[in-house]
Amino acid sequence: MRQYPTTPASSSAPSTCDMSPARSLLTDPEIAHIVNHLNEEHVDELCGFLTAFSPLTLDSSDDIDVKIREIYPEGVVIKAAPLLEKSTESASNPALSDTEAHFIAFDAPVTQLSDLQHQYIVLKQRADKKRGKKTIQLTEQHFTVEDSAFISAHMLRLTLSNTPNPTLPVPLEDAGYAYLFDLAHTQAAHPERFVAIHEPRAHCYYTLRKAWQENGINQAWVDVFVHGDTSGGTWAASLQAGESIYTKRELPEKISHLQTGQALLIADETSIPTVARLLELWDNPLAPIVLYVTGDARDQEYLESIEITPEFRARCAFVPLVTGKMNAGKDVAAQIDDVLAAHLANTPTPIDKVWGALEAQTAKVLRGKLKTRLNLGRSDVVVKVYWRYDG
Repeated sequence: MRQYPTTPASSSAPSTCDMSPARSLLTDPEIAHIVNHLNEEHVDELCGFLTAFSPLTLDSSDDIDVKIREIYPEGVVIKAAPLLEKSTESASNPALSDTEAHFIAFDAPVTQLSDLQHQYIVLKQRADKKRGKKTIQLTEQHFTVEDSAFISAHMLRLTLSNTPNPTLPVPLEDAGYAYLFDLAHTQAAHPERFVAIHEPRAHCYYTLRKAWQENGINQAWVDVFVHGDTSGGTWAASLQAGESIYTKRELPEKISHLQTGQALLIADETSIPTVARLLELWDNPLAPIVLYVTGDARDQEYLESIEITPEFRARCAFVPLVTGKMNAGKDVAAQIDDVLAAHLANTPTPIDKVWGALEAQTAKVLRGKLKTRLNLGRSDVVVKVYWRYDG
């Protein structure tokens, strides 16, 4: 077995360490899929691992190609190399040679595939802490359903409450903060609600639309896009006042790059709650361009409920796109690109930063189109995957 360049281990955090030829790769058939997913969707995290636990300092991923090469029970090999189009600039950076590979150790060895996600999350937590960044939380919270009502054709608003806990605070000023809801708890208690679902999902992420405190109690909105016989939509639509629901994990959104420059926000029905809260908390002198993609024209009304001043609303550029279908696939990316091109042709505006969240294939194709059209670096174009279409 080949050996990889290493650096000394640190006693305070996972680090590069000696890679013995006696160690074997994880060989589960799912590993290739996991590696591809992480290399496509989590480049910034991989850069963060190298910055935190190797001699490299990677302030952004714009000039380098960072990828997982192998995963072992004891850790992960991450390689970093100059991007071909940036090779001249990167070659002048003494922090990065032509190609470097670093072994980053897990907190504990992975004995089965189910351990891998946990160890990756622990690694991310420690890297984020070392770099002074907000991170994912493996915490459980309990909420009570107070009410539910549709606020547009397919957007269901859940009003939730819980008792404040100083050790488990509900963020009041974080746009895009997401909770992993425990759908299996409701499925077990009320299996009759899920008879139309072939294989119900056990968990699902939903964004905290807004949170506040009232009479000493945490209050929160969670807006759920309800479409077809999906596990999440069925779960949300079935909830009744007084029921208890639970979360298993919490995840902050990457939005800090939007504080300066002209921003473009791109959302579909699953991510518009993040954009809504972003607008309510907007802290940038330049008002953003908001491109909102919906299958049904009636769901464009969701934007009317955003609690912003008339003056700020007038300064924002709202660009609607109604597709008349489920917003998944590369064709949706092409439609978004065409609508954006038309808007910029009519209202020329240099765009500096992008945040968006869409279906997996749509996001993958759109990232490349936006970088080409807007001539922006990878770190300035944050297009997240909020869901995957399995149809």
